[in-house]
Amino acid sequence: MSKKNIEELEQIASQVRRDIVRMVHGASSGHPGGSLGCTDFLVALYFNLMERKDHFDPDGKNEDIFFLSNGHISPVWYSVLARAGYFDVAELATFRKINSRLQGHPATEEGLPGIRVASGSLGQGLSVACGAAQAKKLNKDNHLVYILMGDGEIEEGQVWEAAMYAAHHKVDNLIATIDVNGQQIDGPTEEVMSLGDLRAKWEAFGWTVMESEGNDMASIVKSMEEAKTLSGKGKPVMNLMHTEMGYGVDFMVGTHKWHGIAPNDEQLASALSQLNETLGDY
Repeated sequence: MSKKNIEELEQIASQVRRDIVRMVHGASSGHPGGSLGCTDFLVALYFNLMERKDHFDPDGKNEDIFFLSNGHISPVWYSVLARAGYFDVAELATFRKINSRLQGHPATEEGLPGIRVASGSLGQGLSVACGAAQAKKLNKDNHLVYILMGDGEIEEGQVWEAAMYAAHHKVDNLIATIDVNGQQIDGPTEEVMSLGDLRAKWEAFGWTVMESEGNDMASIVKSMEEAKTLSGKGKPVMNLMHTEMGYGVDFMVGTHKWHGIAPNDEQLASALSQLNETLGDY
């Protein structure tokens, strides 16, 4: 896979954001807010940062692999996977439809390329990523495992069990990212359950911690390249990625209200007017 430059990544991200709002509108359900906020990260990961094969290898051997723990932001992942060539872009039109492979939360039973584990039952992804990273070590595979979680998600206790496990077992081929947007389904995280000093917490759990700006493409690429240099040194790596929920669509930005609702026809038109069509709509 040839790497894309920053301008090319930004063009892909604009198209992915168009895909997201169209998919959720078409299904009259879904989660646009977090999907829009994490678009730049996932585009950078798949088109610049990960060492991956051009085809989907279910075993994931001899390549970097990614897990989405906060599976409700499936629209952005489906779009990125399709735009990266894992399946036909036209299939995005089936999002959340009966018998579609693109359900609201990623699933494995229908064999959608790019999906390695069902996700969306929050709090479980980090445990899965730890296991995959250890499997790579056992197989003498020097590639990395990436995982994305939501900041509201880390209210789940299993996350912290996995955090202890990864540090204790020196799972240093694991790069975890938390989408720190300060919002969750019921409101701001500060009001639902304050997360406190996340950097201090993860450092206390034995991780190497860095922070990044997730809605600036050049910044996220630079930060994740730094994260790769921090791997392999005896500690798992945590990237605290600061984003805005709904980024790219002015009326969706910075509010939990767009965590899980679909835009109506007028709102869709407004959103699309703010996003350039760069690769062609499905």
